[in-house]
Amino acid sequence: MLMRLAQTDKIALFGIAYEDKPEDSARLLAQLGDPYQRVGIDRDGRTGLNFGVYGVPETYVLDAAGHIRKRFVGPLSAADVNDQLLPMLRQLGGS
Repeated sequence: MLMRLAQTDKIALFGIAYEDKPEDSARLLAQLGDPYQRVGIDRDGRTGLNFGVYGVPETYVLDAAGHIRKRFVGPLSAADVNDQLLPMLRQLGGS
């Protein structure tokens, strides 16, 4: 789903390598595809704690001011994207 979303120029995707070595994250993205414009590193999990992560993957929608507007826990499904994510992005002016 993330690769599909990355194909549009109206949605910016950023990743966080949560409690992972940068080289491991880079290898995984090289093998499976990299939908992200940038990937931050959260090696010790501190950022995840600040976000309230309790399971990965998690997807967050941020508005233009950087406020979290929506959180998806678990892998994104087509229904999540079509029924919730894309309408919210349209509402926020992102797509």
